[in-house]
Amino acid sequence: QVHLVESGGGSVQAGGSLRLSCAKSGDPYSNYCMAWFRQAPGKERVAVAAINARGQAAYANSMEGRFTISKDDGQDILYLEIKALKPEDTATYYCAASRRSWIEYPSSLWVNEYEHWGQGTQVTVSA
Repeated sequence: QVHLVESGGGSVQAGGSLRLSCAKSGDPYSNYCMAWFRQAPGKERVAVAAINARGQAAYANSMEGRFTISKDDGQDILYLEIKALKPEDTATYYCAASRRSWIEYPSSLWVNEYEHWGQGTQVTVSA
């Protein structure tokens, strides 16, 4: 059973930066496609970015530029770096994983493509 644990969230002022982490455990198979999603209060869960087993990244249209997804295969950790944070970035950020090594874009940014989810880490940005 795959287990995903996010960390790195917190309360920051606008303009600051954060690096979120997601530790994957429970399955030594490493060729997962993984992604970050976020959900603001009262809104649907939306994609931020995805990365396949080869390390190729895809970003949601509105997320490219300030968000960088990366991974450390040796440590089985997924990262999301967020720069120039804005109050509208306030949300719970979720890590997701699919046992497929590659998901065609733009499907790689769809919630339904991922079968494993973490509990989320809260990011709150104040003006």
